[in-house]
Amino acid sequence: MVADRPSGDAAAEGPGEAPSARADRPPAAARVPATAPGVRAIGVAIPIPDPHGALLQAKRASFGDPLATAIPTHITLLPPTEVHESALGVIEDHLREIARTEEPFQIKLRGSGTFRPVSPVVFVALAEGIGGCERVQARVLSGPLARPLPFPYHPHVTIAHHLPDDVMDKAFKELASYSADFDAWGFSLYEHGMDGVWRPQRDFVFTGRGT
Repeated sequence: MVADRPSGDAAAEGPGEAPSARADRPPAAARVPATAPGVRAIGVAIPIPDPHGALLQAKRASFGDPLATAIPTHITLLPPTEVHESALGVIEDHLREIARTEEPFQIKLRGSGTFRPVSPVVFVALAEGIGGCERVQARVLSGPLARPLPFPYHPHVTIAHHLPDDVMDKAFKELASYSADFDAWGFSLYEHGMDGVWRPQRDFVFTGRGT
């Protein structure tokens, strides 16, 4: 779910890109795999709740982005990463501990942005909640999920990726006045299916208990 690109185009989400959220090719661990036996492609992201998520997904589809129906609307925390299925228990324990010690925080989406010309991405920008996303993302990318990223983390909501320039311009203009407020209640663990669709496997709710 957190790969904003066709499975053959391996770039990690972020400025200059990259996959929720990619210029050129990132480390192999970031690529959506041609899955080997016992290997899973996972990602971690903050889902955008409805009606906002459904509206932005419909907008992405209206621009002709072929991945619109394969990627639920999200803010990436862990881009596509290969793990062995035997490690999933440890990974889920790691994510559960993060959620246990984090509290919900507000996210405000305001207007559009782009990583062009470095990377062909148009996105909805965060006006509030960046610090919360950065904090949680740093914790997710530790322990069993520690891995380098090809670009600095930049939380955003992709609405167009690898489309013709005129379509990217249209997406940028149409979302320029977009606005939505909601609370980040937690995050979800996603898995990349053999059909190319990212699906949530488990939710991790912020409960704010312990340190």
